[in-house]
Amino acid sequence: MPKYIFVTGGVVSSLGKGIASASIGRILEAKGLKVTIQKLDPYINVDPGTMSPYQHGEVYVTEDGAETDLDLGHYERYTNATLERANSVTTGQIYNEVITKERKGEFLGATVQVVPHITDAIKARIRDVTKNKRCDVVISEVGGTAGDIESLPFLEAARQFRHDVGRENCIFVHLTLVPYIRAAGELKTKPTQHSVGTLREIGIQPDILICRTEKRLGRGMKAKISLFCNVEEEAVIEARDVRSIYEVPLMFKEQNLDAVLCRYLRIEYKSGSLHEWEKNVVAKALHPKRKVRVAVVGKYVELPDAYKSIYEALRHGGIANDAEVVIKKINSEKVTKSNVAHYLKDVSGILVPGGFGSRGVEGKIKAIQHVRENKIPFFGICLGMQCATIEFARSVLGWKNANSTEFNKKSSHPVISLLEEQEKVENLGGTMRLGAYACNVKKDTYAYEAYKSEEVMERHRHRYEFNNKYREDMRKKGFRISGLSPNGKLVEIIEVADHPWFVASQFHPEFKSKPDRAHPLFREFIAHALAYQTEHGVILKPNPAPAEQPDEREKEGAEVPLEA
Repeated sequence: MPKYIFVTGGVVSSLGKGIASASIGRILEAKGLKVTIQKLDPYINVDPGTMSPYQHGEVYVTEDGAETDLDLGHYERYTNATLERANSVTTGQIYNEVITKERKGEFLGATVQVVPHITDAIKARIRDVTKNKRCDVVISEVGGTAGDIESLPFLEAARQFRHDVGRENCIFVHLTLVPYIRAAGELKTKPTQHSVGTLREIGIQPDILICRTEKRLGRGMKAKISLFCNVEEEAVIEARDVRSIYEVPLMFKEQNLDAVLCRYLRIEYKSGSLHEWEKNVVAKALHPKRKVRVAVVGKYVELPDAYKSIYEALRHGGIANDAEVVIKKINSEKVTKSNVAHYLKDVSGILVPGGFGSRGVEGKIKAIQHVRENKIPFFGICLGMQCATIEFARSVLGWKNANSTEFNKKSSHPVISLLEEQEKVENLGGTMRLGAYACNVKKDTYAYEAYKSEEVMERHRHRYEFNNKYREDMRKKGFRISGLSPNGKLVEIIEVADHPWFVASQFHPEFKSKPDRAHPLFREFIAHALAYQTEHGVILKPNPAPAEQPDEREKEGAEVPLEA
């Protein structure tokens, strides 16, 4: 039987349960344990596929084509786990499954209730994550905050699950907040006490507390939290704000969280090392030798989570090149022919990410034209590849009305269009080309130079494709197709031949990038941006990592008033 860890959150949202869960996975993997991580999301949508990025952030896509929460991106970036549809569970999926069974008469006339029917369905999904594969530890992150109505069925299922498998096989890790009240100059433990109290009312006693805090928790503060929350003092883990999110596993290991987890779960403790992670990821992220500025031109740039995997993959490309990547976010709706040069004057590379709908598309096309004509490194992803195709058709072939049928169904040159099977689709959710597909890469191309392989697997999320009837006309003008589906029918990667580095992919390479294994296309994009910068005599000095400042009020051994 695998061991189970449930990660819950309290006090406020956005404390970083996803990062904490991923970091726990990383430190356990360092011990040779096989880990998988699951997200239990309380929203009623079946998945985030049809939700606005402003509501939910990016949609992360797994190898098997599931549209999931962005936290699954953190899980895959920090660990070696390859996640699947079973790793993402929503209230919508659970209720849909239970109601479908009820309509079929599978409950034999029983009254269908939250307990036991909904909770049983949740527990079955928790077990399904290890179906037909070996796994030592399953980490299940429960979305939302303790006390939320939406999260209650998941928390009740988790409580029952521990009863089913036994305490030695299942533990609870609770992420909470210890706020610093600047006016009083004090850290306050009351929110943590109340949050743990809320969990106790549900029937869950946390085994480990991870306390988010701006300041160090002294021994007295940890002892206080331990006493009032009924948790061992060594199981009170400080989660201080860090300079890079990739420091979090190191911070947890320094406090022996891995040893505490192994002891509680009756796992033989083996000393695992994060030396390679510290040397190849954290050290390079904090102390890069070079610096480069690149632009991301999109329509969701106001919301950091909308392009989360893009931003992280760019940083990975920087780590691979020992460089700090400064990302200039440009709202494509504001880009016009008259101001595009102003927006892009100080960047050494431009990336145009994916998206849906016509808003901001013309700005993306203007930006692409500028970098193509001025030989600035360019990387397009999904819609970015489609915009690059439209721009080339308009500017080089002179087809002024060239467009995608997504934006103009009456275009005389629909260089991007729907596949025949997509034209019949009525439901929007889960009906795109989703998940991993093979791509054959042609030699003597920028793509092959990056991959060093003639076949790769990449993840997709789109409906519209390159219109093959325009292949030959565009090829004659220097439009290079460097990646195709194995049957040769679908264009996967395009390039511009007379350009130092102009590459765009129909797939989403950002989903397969890791801090210690940057995706080849992101690595090469940053490498060429650095080369462009050097060629034009631009020198950017990396910003020194800010030093940690000890706080005089929290010296080791300082007295802490025990206010119950």
